[in-house]
Amino acid sequence: MSDRLSVGDTAPDFTLPDADGNDVALKDLRGKNVIVYFYPAAMTPGCTKQACDFRDSLDSLQAHGYAVLGISPDKPAKLAKFRERDGVTFPLLSDPDKEVLQAYGAFGEKTMYGKKVTGVIRSTFVVDPDGKIAVAQYNVKATGHVAKLRRDLGL
Repeated sequence: MSDRLSVGDTAPDFTLPDADGNDVALKDLRGKNVIVYFYPAAMTPGCTKQACDFRDSLDSLQAHGYAVLGISPDKPAKLAKFRERDGVTFPLLSDPDKEVLQAYGAFGEKTMYGKKVTGVIRSTFVVDPDGKIAVAQYNVKATGHVAKLRRDLGL
């Protein structure tokens, strides 16, 4: 099981392909606050709700200087379908080897329907302009999460 990150830790850098196969690097977003959220699978109901909530809040988040990146183990082609179907307006990144998921402690043992399983732990991080973790939330709920995050950030 990977170690969890805490506030003040240096955010692990990453470069991952987006839905179009273009590389997106966290370090290219230095100087901005970046919301990095990890979700189990594109096109599933909970993940769709969460992505749509981020989409619907994006203008407000961007106005306050936040960028949003969604990361899952899905391949770019599936992410492109998800983006088109739900009009997702921020980058969805592909981490099929789960290296970035593990670096952020967002992959490991979790309880699902009362059973212990290994998989993606729905998690959200805010990386500050200096590349440090400002917020680390594990096992977040898909529904209502964005509203709670905005409250936590004072937005």
